[in-house]
Amino acid sequence: MQKITILIHCKDQKGIIAAVTDFIVRVEGNITYIDQHVDFEQNVFFMRLECELTNPNSNLTAIKNVFEQTIATDFNMAWEIHPKEQKLKMALFVSKYDHCLFDILGRYSAGEFNVEIPLIISNHWDLRSVANRFDIPFYCVPFTKDNKEEGEKQHLELLKKYAIDFIVLARYMQIITPKLISIYEHKIINIHHSFLPAFPGAKPYHSAFNRGVKIIGATSHYVTEELDEGPIIEQDITRVSHINSVEDFIMKGRDLERIVLARAIKLHAERKTMVFDNKTVVFS
Repeated sequence: MQKITILIHCKDQKGIIAAVTDFIVRVEGNITYIDQHVDFEQNVFFMRLECELTNPNSNLTAIKNVFEQTIATDFNMAWEIHPKEQKLKMALFVSKYDHCLFDILGRYSAGEFNVEIPLIISNHWDLRSVANRFDIPFYCVPFTKDNKEEGEKQHLELLKKYAIDFIVLARYMQIITPKLISIYEHKIINIHHSFLPAFPGAKPYHSAFNRGVKIIGATSHYVTEELDEGPIIEQDITRVSHINSVEDFIMKGRDLERIVLARAIKLHAERKTMVFDNKTVVFS
């Protein structure tokens, strides 16, 4: 039985839910999940719906065409329809830190993510052994201010070769180029500590320790050209105190980074996020 996920956003108006659910009935679908949200400030309606197509002869292309010509046109919708079981292809970008990479690959091996990981890209060779351990192709693409153009070219060639759907920066310590961001708009996920903008730089945990902060956080967001200001997908915090050392801060921070990034990947892979006006609607 074919299962599909429908994502919709448009101007809020009467009759949207009735029209969509009636459409599902007409294409012989059974709704298994439906959720909606209205942004009253901007008057925008959001919906996520999952359904099973009970007719074994259902044609997804035909369903999309009819939806576009009727419901989507009537309500001027931005919309997507996807096979629910389709696995997105995810590329991992890493540098030298390995904590997020090990966590992602461990969860991937355990079947927690409904994705494929065709390759890992790094600007260093340090984590090649990790990729080899999980039998995933590893590519080292040097990337500095002096060779960004060539590095970008190699990135794009590899991503095209492996038909990558989205990218995860698993502590990749380089700034992504505007061209790559435009090609993968709202499809590049980053993770970082939540001290910004208070404690920027290479040693934020040391700076936070010296200021006696009481909470540590991590934020995962989509990448935009504005550094670390993209739509937020997931966040979390943990408490610290004067009894904790700098090493405790770093350990707790890395634990949060693992957890928050894993949640963000899962939400994106299951198509539970929608971006509008640099904010996300995240469905349960």
